[in-house]
Amino acid sequence: MKTLAIIALAALLLTAVTACGQKGPLYLPEDAPADEQPSE
Repeated sequence: MKTLAIIALAALLLTAVTACGQKGPLYLPEDAPADEQPSE
């Protein structure tokens, strides 16, 4: 029973570590260029 608990804990730890699919540093996406409106 103790072995099963260790395996379950290891699986939970590995899942928590690999849960994020983002690779590399986090970043904020740049704003898309706004369409120029002619000023009246």
